Amino acid sequence: GCAGFIGSHLCEQLLKKNINILGIDNLNNYYNINQKRENLNILSKYNTFTFKKIDIRYEEISNIIFDFNPSIIIHLAAMAGIRNSIYNPAEYIDVNINGTVNLLNACIKNNIKKFIYASSSSVYGLNTKIPFSEHDNLNNCNSPYACSKLSMEHFCNLYSKLYDIKTVGLRFFTVY
Repeated sequence: GCAGFIGSHLCEQLLKKNINILGIDNLNNYYNINQKRENLNILSKYNTFTFKKIDIRYEEISNIIFDFNPSIIIHLAAMAGIRNSIYNPAEYIDVNINGTVNLLNACIKNNIKKFIYASSSSVYGLNTKIPFSEHDNLNNCNSPYACSKLSMEHFCNLYSKLYDIKTVGLRFFTVY
């Protein structure tokens, strides 16, 4: 998700610190594709940035990761949008859950032990207790999007236990 709002801004800050980045994005059209291309143009000005247009669900992503040999994966690629998820739940399951599991499997295959990923405040669903806490009950999801993000958290926690991958989930609230 390097071409999106959060991903492009994170990449730019890391590039300013001269960190080598392999940016991956499928450049879907859920958000304005021209804005994504503009974000990529900014990132491409840095000689430590490499871009690959690929979907995180594709198995060959593991080979691309192998060739780059990163020490950490920061996973910001996902289908966003609560309303859209109600009409297209299968796409959210496929991209958000299956895509995340594919990246976690790439971590195993490439011996990557650090994985940071974007979850969402939507996992709190219909909870009414304010402020939210990471220890709150999360059995009140109210959209396929929220369920997909919560499932991502469960898979990341499982892979952390099974394969000793250090995972950090960030539950973003509205970002702009």
